[in-house]
Amino acid sequence: MRQVNVHEAKTELSKLLEAVERGESIVIARAGHPVAVLSAYKAEACRRQLGQFRGQCRIPADFDELPDDLVRAFEGDPE
Repeated sequence: MRQVNVHEAKTELSKLLEAVERGESIVIARAGHPVAVLSAYKAEACRRQLGQFRGQCRIPADFDELPDDLVRAFEGDPE
């Protein structure tokens, strides 16, 4: 890890951020004593919660049945 002082970190922030984007971590020091670490931000993956609407809806028993008039319409018979 590269170490820079506070003054250098303020004046060279853009270059330090480019180095961090390349995977480098940088220690920022005050009077030679490490104070902070500049490293890449990794967003947490948002996990989907399955079953969050369980019990809030029902599927009717005839859900898969297609009404006769709709079947005829799909087959080209308008009546």
